[in-house]
Amino acid sequence: MRTLIVLTMAASVVGCTRWSMDHHLNNAYRAYDRGDCARVMLELSQVDRTSRARPFIHPEVSLLRGQCLERQKLYVDAAQTYQYLIQQYPRNEYAYRAQARLQTLEKLGHLRGGDTAVAKPASTTPWR
Repeated sequence: MRTLIVLTMAASVVGCTRWSMDHHLNNAYRAYDRGDCARVMLELSQVDRTSRARPFIHPEVSLLRGQCLERQKLYVDAAQTYQYLIQQYPRNEYAYRAQARLQTLEKLGHLRGGDTAVAKPASTTPWR
């Protein structure tokens, strides 16, 4: 009887974790639709905390995080998030979407194609 109780409790905890993760992900999508990126980031961090044992959800979370960064005009951060997604999950559907987002950012001119910053010291004139 005790074994049955323990198994039932374990199954309910797993179900609760899954429900919690889905709940936070749904809330993140709702907040994204409203344009509330601060709330999206909060909900996604909740998903990250509850999904450590479920890595299948990480690509979706990363893509949504990148899209929210884009919406906040943090294009470099969004691009790095997309590149991380492509490197970590190369055959995933969300990696293909991330690649498309990177191409769109480049075409819109929000990213420079591999240009590096060049330091040019200011010419100074003597004070005398």
